[in-house]
Amino acid sequence: MKKFINQPENVEQEMLSGIAKLHADTVQKVEGYDVITRRIPKENKVALVSGGGSGHEPAHAGYVGYGMLDAAVAGPVFTSPTPDQVLEGIKAVATDAGTLLIIKNYTGDVMNFEMAAEMAEMEGYQVDKVVVNDDVAVQDSLYTTGRRGVAGTVFVHKITGAAAEAGKNLEEVKAVAEKVIANVRTMGVAISPCTVPAAGKPGFEIGADEMEVGIGIHGEPGTHKEKLQSADEIVTHLMDCILNDLDFSDSEVALMINDAGATPFMELYIAGNKAAELLAEKGIRLYKSFVGHYMTSIEMAGFSISLLKLDNELKQLLDAKADTPAFKVM
Repeated sequence: MKKFINQPENVEQEMLSGIAKLHADTVQKVEGYDVITRRIPKENKVALVSGGGSGHEPAHAGYVGYGMLDAAVAGPVFTSPTPDQVLEGIKAVATDAGTLLIIKNYTGDVMNFEMAAEMAEMEGYQVDKVVVNDDVAVQDSLYTTGRRGVAGTVFVHKITGAAAEAGKNLEEVKAVAEKVIANVRTMGVAISPCTVPAAGKPGFEIGADEMEVGIGIHGEPGTHKEKLQSADEIVTHLMDCILNDLDFSDSEVALMINDAGATPFMELYIAGNKAAELLAEKGIRLYKSFVGHYMTSIEMAGFSISLLKLDNELKQLLDAKADTPAFKVM
């Protein structure tokens, strides 16, 4: 294993310390906890808390700041943060308007965030939650009951964050989050594995001429392995799966081409070129696109495609100001 790290057991702490030091104008670390919060807290507006295992950077700490998350809670690589860590994240940013937890659909995340919510409510905090399940590849996986939460979660962070910043109450903010979840779909593919630092070896095996279709963000299996195809053939398959799962006809969409960690922009834009072509062929109007590192899998070589069906409300919130280390709309 070759990585630019010190000791494997320290990667999460050193990463969080680096985020807090290098983006000190925007975020800060909660002393003694694996929690990143906004430098300037909200007042009398709904707070948003998300998080999960490390290894998906810039998710989730990269999305803490104005117009997005108020706190991100980091667990060990590919492992959910514990309930006490999530509780501290809630307590660090909670306001009188309440707190909404944005949870990706993985068994550990759902269990630990829900437990933290119950603990917070026992201490008098008002907490609600949504669960993101945008992956169309598989219904159940090694990590989930139901569909996995993947890169579409970033759209939930952005749009829900804008709704909270606009002063909507907790019920209204949750309704916006649920609208995004209902209208976003994602599917991914990978051609090489990633290595969890503590494990020291690749998380799965794949042949030099193979790809894993529908892979999860922790390297969990997708629908199948097959021989590597051309970029256009891969994108056509991913888009077909997405478009067959939700009716996007005669709509405007946001498109995200998300790097799994080690895919160069050249290849991401080749994939995006075909995705845009397919949307145009089907009369689906591309409103806004995002290409780059949004929810990675350490150094996995691969990418995912997310499509979000938009209405006027979602377009307005997507375009609203955001100022975070990894996502800016000015």
